Amino acid sequence: MYGCRKVASEEFDLPLIDLQKLSSSNEAERQACINAITTASSEWGFFQVVKHGISGELVGRMRREQGKFFEMACERKSNCKTVNDCYTWHGSPNGSGSENKSWSQSLHLPLSTISCGGDHAIDQHFTSLRLVTEEFGAVMGKLALSLARILAEKLGQSLEFFSENSNERTSFVRLNHYPLCPLWPEVLGLVPHTDGDFLTILCQDQVGGLQLMKDCKWISIMPNPEAFIVNIGDLFQAWSNGVYKSVEHRVMSNPTAERHSTAFFFCPSYDTPIVTPMQPPLYKEFTLRQYMKQVEEDLKQTGRKTGLSRFHVENVAPNSCNNDCFS
Repeated sequence: MYGCRKVASEEFDLPLIDLQKLSSSNEAERQACINAITTASSEWGFFQVVKHGISGELVGRMRREQGKFFEMACERKSNCKTVNDCYTWHGSPNGSGSENKSWSQSLHLPLSTISCGGDHAIDQHFTSLRLVTEEFGAVMGKLALSLARILAEKLGQSLEFFSENSNERTSFVRLNHYPLCPLWPEVLGLVPHTDGDFLTILCQDQVGGLQLMKDCKWISIMPNPEAFIVNIGDLFQAWSNGVYKSVEHRVMSNPTAERHSTAFFFCPSYDTPIVTPMQPPLYKEFTLRQYMKQVEEDLKQTGRKTGLSRFHVENVAPNSCNNDCFS
């Protein structure tokens, strides 16, 4: 039943991977790092990375600009012409029960829009936010591409698919704010979902609240101030033919501490065919545009994101754990 979504969970450390070892002159050490990435992607769908090459100074600037944005009055954020379509306040049900409520704000920014000038960019009041988000997105895109290529190479597949179809121009940065929640514990910060991309890279503060589904149980992820969290998205699960797992996760609300996080979503173009090079295929060929349309229809009909099961060749999710736990 949905009530199990709110059961308290143990705290766990995700697999922690030192990416500096990818440049090691010791081949055994480099291969061990690659194996750690691919094993975590198969067994957990989530892992943490340190020594990723992204400066703490840039992360600090991103957090400061994010904080300034969410401190603004909702009216100012909502009425700004160029932010209006990207800013969302999740404070009301998107389904019939409390399990479908989220308590959070987000600013979802396509990098192609951020980098444009004039009327297509965030207006002059948000210039510093635009500039740091563009810089942050560019380095995150390079990190995501390098991880995607490692995962593809381990499967013996071409590395060019991600280079040709995914880059910082087709991806998104989402700034998240989870205010103090007066409806805790009945309302979640963010409802259970999987990510509809190839890879997500998350930079979070130390408040905590992220939980993921592991062995049909919710587990809490302990924040690590030095690490980014990486998780596999639905599109990568389909492309890898189920080898790498897109895992359901959620964010718990908090009545005493607000939480911030910044997520980078590594995506293809809307019309790039998502078709596995592996045989026999578990999924029908589809595009991100078709996937998003299906998600939108599912949310309207059921209040829940159904995810990849709609595209499975047997119309049955290859990993039934998530569905069975909540039936």
